[in-house]
Amino acid sequence: QVQLVESGGGLVQAGGSLRLSCAASGRSFNNYVMGWFRQAPGKEREVVAAMMWSGSRTLYADSAKGRFTISRDNAKNTVYLQMNSLNPEDTAVYYCAAGSYRRSWLLRLPTEGHEYDYWGQGTQVTVSS
Repeated sequence: QVQLVESGGGLVQAGGSLRLSCAASGRSFNNYVMGWFRQAPGKEREVVAAMMWSGSRTLYADSAKGRFTISRDNAKNTVYLQMNSLNPEDTAVYYCAAGSYRRSWLLRLPTEGHEYDYWGQGTQVTVSS
């Protein structure tokens, strides 16, 4: 049974920082892509960042570049999303996701929800102005 459990969300003022955690269990994720998505009220779910578990490649949404960092701790089987310089537009439910191997990864990391197989329950991030 694969489980992804997010934590670390909360309320923060604009300009502040949060670190989200995704505890992964149930299998080895060595050959998986790990992603962070977010969904704001009335908006479609969008990718924020993604990485090969190995760390060999990463992807960031334009809105996240320079502010967010995706990383992982192999010993803890945990993926992190460090979020700095937060603004109200970052307010959303943030989801951790894991995607199994697809040949298309040779060209690009997955950015669509349907390209991922497992999802966490989400954690709320609210940024006040």
